[in-house]
Parts: sequence; structure tokens; C-alpha cells
Amino acid sequence: MENAFFQSIETKPDQSTLDLNLILENLALTSDGLIPVITQDAHTKDILMMAWMNKSAITKTLESKCMTYWSRSRQSYWVKGETSGNTQQLVSMSLDCDGDALLCKVIQKGPACHTGRDNCFYFDLNYEKQIATVKGNCK
Repeated sequence: MENAFFQSIETKPDQSTLDLNLILENLALTSDGLIPVITQDAHTKDILMMAWMNKSAITKTLESKCMTYWSRSRQSYWVKGETSGNTQQLVSMSLDCDGDALLCKVIQKGPACHTGRDNCFYFDLNYEKQIATVKGNCK
């Protein structure tokens, strides 16, 4: 579904500014009030993980510079590294053109995945062979 607000700002010139609250009010959230977040290593550009945020988690992350997600299974906020020590410091947060996905570039300390792997995307899928191969070792 197209977001009329984001369509209306598609032609804004480079370096234009918009009110953050206006942007947050117009996000294309799921029925649960969530938006998917892709987290990328700011230095290596590797994709580390995908998680979810709600508007409050976005604000908490922007204020603290500590990645704060919404845990769908626990129904609570989850500050990355709070228990493991494997933290993510926010470098930048970007919103896609439809207002329905976030990209956060971070400085990752330690592994990003709860398995101890560098990132959460460690299954390579091969349709021709009909297999999935694990890459990277648990630490």
C-alpha cells in the first residue's frame, strides 16, 4: 500500500529538512505498530541482523545512540547488548522511500547474533542443490 505522505515528499530537494515528529506520525507500521529494521555494520557494510522497532524504540535509539528494539516474543524493549555485552552504537538511522523500513548503521561490539556468529544471516540457500549451508562458526 502506498503512503501518500511519503509520496508527497518524494521530490524534496537534497538537504531539505522535515519535522521528526511528522515523519514518525506517518510511518507505515504493521498492525502491531512495528517497523522492520535492518542493522548494518557502519565500517564493513555487512548486514548484521533484522529486527523490529515501534515509535518509542526509534525515539529511545535516537536519544541514547544505543540500539533499542521491540521484542515481539517478549513484548518488551530490548537494548542490544544489555545482557550479552555485544552492543550496537547507532551511527545513523535512515528511512526508506515508503516509510515502511529502517536502515540503522552501527558500531558493533562483539558478535551480532545470539548464536555468537558475526551476523544473523548465516544460512546460504541453494535452490539447485535443495540445501541450506551454515556459514560461520558459533563462538
